[in-house]
Amino acid sequence: MQRFYPAVLERGTRETFGVWFPDFPRCVAGGASQEQAIARAQEALAQAVQSLAERERDLPQPTRFEKIEVPKDCDLIAFFAVGVEPPDPSERVNIYLSKSLIARADRRAAELGMSRSSFFGYAITSALALVHAGFGHLPPIPARAVYSAARPAKRVPRKAKR
Repeated sequence: MQRFYPAVLERGTRETFGVWFPDFPRCVAGGASQEQAIARAQEALAQAVQSLAERERDLPQPTRFEKIEVPKDCDLIAFFAVGVEPPDPSERVNIYLSKSLIARADRRAAELGMSRSSFFGYAITSALALVHAGFGHLPPIPARAVYSAARPAKRVPRKAKR
């Protein structure tokens, strides 16, 4: 669920603009125009939120606009809110797959420049997206195919036509 944090847009020196966030003291952005400063502020806030998540720190509660303390030397233009999606926390899980399937996944992950975990997440997300997009359902995969040595299935000869 998206969270909205207050931001302060101020006029800088030499016709520049700056943005800072009361809830993220080291998160600032600037630009030659208001639009550029705001766009950079959105990126800066996303990075600040990601940094907190990587350090396993909780996101602060957004400050109410009326509680923002503006320094005397701030050339305030406006307050505005920036929305950000909190990162989805990761969870370690144990799964059992055949060694050959893991080897195939590792090779493909390496080709894509991904870790094993990232590749499995990508594969699962892709499979779920196909189902969600209305491509029907994924064909069932027999359990033995997942746990097998990932060899091609034996072909059963068809009976000759008479």
